Amino acid sequence: MISVRNIHRSFGDKHVLKDVSFDIKPGLMTGFVGGNGAGKTTTMRIVLGVLGANNGEVLVDGAPMTDTYRANMGYMPEERGLYPKMKVIDQLVYLAQLHGMSAADAKHRGLEILDRLGLVGKPTDTLESLSLGNQQRAQIAAALIHRPAALILDEPFSGLDPSAVDATVAVLREVAATGAPVLFSSHQLDLVERLCDELVIIADGRIRANGTRDELLAAGATGEWELVSAADTGWVREAGVSVKEFDGGYVRFLAPTEQQANEVLTGALARGTVKSFGPVQRSLHEIYKEVTQ
Repeated sequence: MISVRNIHRSFGDKHVLKDVSFDIKPGLMTGFVGGNGAGKTTTMRIVLGVLGANNGEVLVDGAPMTDTYRANMGYMPEERGLYPKMKVIDQLVYLAQLHGMSAADAKHRGLEILDRLGLVGKPTDTLESLSLGNQQRAQIAAALIHRPAALILDEPFSGLDPSAVDATVAVLREVAATGAPVLFSSHQLDLVERLCDELVIIADGRIRANGTRDELLAAGATGEWELVSAADTGWVREAGVSVKEFDGGYVRFLAPTEQQANEVLTGALARGTVKSFGPVQRSLHEIYKEVTQ
């Protein structure tokens, strides 16, 4: 597990990170979200050792992160950093050799990753000849080529179409399944909500929310409930709760306590088949706006 602990970082008189702490757990995909200038990229660069912190530390399983561990991490920056006139597979082989892989193993691994990411028939193309979306996939492949111990990705899904997102996510989940901690940033909150296991929200250099996706979404419960029944639900208006919306077998109501909501469920079960019942939760987008304002 990678642990970021009490990180502070200033550039001149601008304090950009303020007591930043969170964990990137092994085997999980952790989403890192925040607006422009919130501190995401600076935090990632400190984890990678590209920048130093003014105060605080980065730990691996409770011990200070070593240069050896950092050297085996995979990183994809938001700005594309590959050589535009070089063939894609040649770049991957070169980068893998820097990590100690043989040319033969690197080429086999590179072709495998490119195939998984949907770049079939593209390995011998130069980077600049590819579409922007395919350049993004090549950049992701470069972060994965050496089978990293941990993965840090800055806006990996930018410019990808839905099929490319699905292919990329499948590959990243396989990396996480090996036990590698995976941290990715994204401005696409609906995508983060769907993909991440854990979530860290940062604003103005401070962590504003941190936990599992389900925990944060549950914390965003509105006190409202939804019931879908095979029977008419008009009776709920007389059940001591505040009905917000009603349409035949569908009702949305406000119940101050879970006990009151369950009493409605009991009444619905006595009247017919209940197709669905549960609390109404705010979306990640709504939670994000609340904690960052």
